[in-house]
Amino acid sequence: MNVISTTKYVRISAFKAREVTREIQGLPVSAALDLLAFTPRKAAALVSKTLKSAIANAENNNNLRADALVVREAVVGEGPTLKRFIPKARGSAGPIRKRTSHIRIVVTDEIEIKTREPKKPAARRKPAPKKAAAPEQQPAAAAEQEPAVETKIAETPEAAAPETPAASTQTGE
Repeated sequence: MNVISTTKYVRISAFKAREVTREIQGLPVSAALDLLAFTPRKAAALVSKTLKSAIANAENNNNLRADALVVREAVVGEGPTLKRFIPKARGSAGPIRKRTSHIRIVVTDEIEIKTREPKKPAARRKPAPKKAAAPEQQPAAAAEQEPAVETKIAETPEAAAPETPAASTQTGE
């Protein structure tokens, strides 16, 4: 059974309120109320008020349980616009439009509430071996090759060059 609640002439533009109502369509009412409670917008408080009214209408007028209700649709339509003017430069006037809107929420118990299954913890995979593998972990083809000959590189040029008799004469002996 569908239960409707409407709030009219709310002082917020319909464009801003539609952002909030789009988020709650199709949700169970408990999840929708939680979402609206933590949405930091003016429209969230106004839509929440209308949703609570729809829940109260369903419980009192139609004897429906609140935990079985789902938000079937949440629609925000434009209301009348208050037209005001503000003085501008050189004696002209600039228009100001103060927009209003009508919020309509339909809750129903005919739609089945779908709950998500809790996610199972993923099985931990063993970390992949590092790219710089030790010599014993290298493939067999690499082990069959000739072993590399290690050569030592001198740290300084003086240590690498052998002493020559000319170098000893320059030191002043």
